[in-house]
Amino acid sequence: MKAYKYKVFIFLNLMILFNSFNSYYLAQTKQNSIIKLFCLQSVKAEMLQAEMVFSEEIANEICECYYEEFTQTASHEDAKTKCKLETKENLKHNRKI
Repeated sequence: MKAYKYKVFIFLNLMILFNSFNSYYLAQTKQNSIIKLFCLQSVKAEMLQAEMVFSEEIANEICECYYEEFTQTASHEDAKTKCKLETKENLKHNRKI
């Protein structure tokens, strides 16, 4: 009987631990989706304002860069500035629009 209670106790603790990890990663995924959605809208608006042809590939590249930089620096402006500069350099050297 004592072994059974111990196994149930371990099982319940593992379930609680698993659920907390699952909740954390679900929250991270939702945060990433929301940030990316706003980023894509912002990039699209800026490209159209600059009279550039909107490219989904370029916008995704910029937003991936932004998300990575933002999570590392926690600064919206720093991430935005760095990714804009990187994209401009890539467009100058590698591609033509």
